[in-house]
Amino acid sequence: MPGMGGRMSTVIKAKISRLLDRAEDPGETLDYSYQKQLESLQNVKKGIADVVTAKKRLQMQSQKLEQSVVKLDTQARQALSAGNEELARTALERKNVAQTELQSLDQQVAELEGQQAKLTDSEQKLRTKIENFRTKKEVMKAQYSAAEAQVRISEAATGVGEQMADVGLAMQRAADKTEQMRARADAVAELEAAGTFDDLTTLGTGQDDIDRQLSQLSSSSQVDDEMAKMKAELGQGPAGGESKQLEEGQGS
Repeated sequence: MPGMGGRMSTVIKAKISRLLDRAEDPGETLDYSYQKQLESLQNVKKGIADVVTAKKRLQMQSQKLEQSVVKLDTQARQALSAGNEELARTALERKNVAQTELQSLDQQVAELEGQQAKLTDSEQKLRTKIENFRTKKEVMKAQYSAAEAQVRISEAATGVGEQMADVGLAMQRAADKTEQMRARADAVAELEAAGTFDDLTTLGTGQDDIDRQLSQLSSSSQVDDEMAKMKAELGQGPAGGESKQLEEGQGS
């Protein structure tokens, strides 16, 4: 589909950018930038050293030419004094060539000195810039460290951090389980109060509700009979009362 490749590329770049942003350490980035600036400063210094070396080499050649000019001038004078004009002419021609080369060397030396001055000025400006950057870098690193520490403290205090979020989830699960267990305990207590568990214990005896009621009546009747018998024996029942009334009638 048209445009699908472009959208996928944008999505991939966005995800990569997000990953890089998470992985990026501002302190490391600043230190790397500072290191690259120091390398640039070293390159400028190396350039200055190369220019100075070239200038010194040209100056040495210039000194040799100056000595050659003086020597050729002396030789021309000596030849002319000896009446040898041809030899004097040759010496003067060589002297002129040497002087021309000397002028060219002097011009090159002047150009190199100009380059040296510019590079030296650039080196001083770059050095100042790097020193200012180093100061700002350390301040920014300190500020970032302080902000990072503040974020961690705030996340820990508010529970929005990843670790604290895990702890919060664990506490919530524990609270849910506790509430569930409490509800189950209340349900068990309610069923126990209603006698549901009593009914459950009788399932294995083979008795239904009617059987249990009849059994309770039979047990109650036996208890009443035993109570009546005991009262009779102790003279508290109906039989004992009639015997006592007969004895009182005979006495009167």
